[in-house]
Amino acid sequence: MKNYSIRTIVAIGIGAALFFVCGRFVAIPCPIPNVTISIQYGVLAFMAAAFGPIAGCLIGLIGHALIDASWGWGIWWSWVFASAIFGLVMGCTKKLYGLNEGNFGSKQIVRFNVSQLIGHIIAWGIAAPALDIIIYAEPASKVFLQGFVAGASNIVTTAIVGTLLCIAYSAARPKKGSLKEE
Repeated sequence: MKNYSIRTIVAIGIGAALFFVCGRFVAIPCPIPNVTISIQYGVLAFMAAAFGPIAGCLIGLIGHALIDASWGWGIWWSWVFASAIFGLVMGCTKKLYGLNEGNFGSKQIVRFNVSQLIGHIIAWGIAAPALDIIIYAEPASKVFLQGFVAGASNIVTTAIVGTLLCIAYSAARPKKGSLKEE
């Protein structure tokens, strides 16, 4: 039950809400149909790095489902699952960053960004297009183009927004051994 602490549950709620707000109200239009430039993946990457794979997966799943539901066209499950997969990948690699230990320096920034690059490739280069073809019988050329554009823009926005959030969070964490008893 350790993984399901009150802290993790609250993080899932706050993270899903932030993902929804950023995805619904801060999305930048893109010339490719049904694709936007999204900053919410930086928030998702940060939350997954701070709170782990279950939080990351659920934040992506719930947040993306809420975004789709709010538009009124229905939930596009292939992309919802891709967001969940990205959150899961970022949470599974969280030990590489040392984020909760207050050690987010150059090495950890590189590791974070390599992880998010791999996570986006899996989510938008493989999972979303494959699920679009399997679930919705969409044409491969269309969905792979959408996945490529979405993935490329998400990599850039996650590198900027996610890295800045991680740096700020890590800087605010007490360093190990920094508190002394008087």
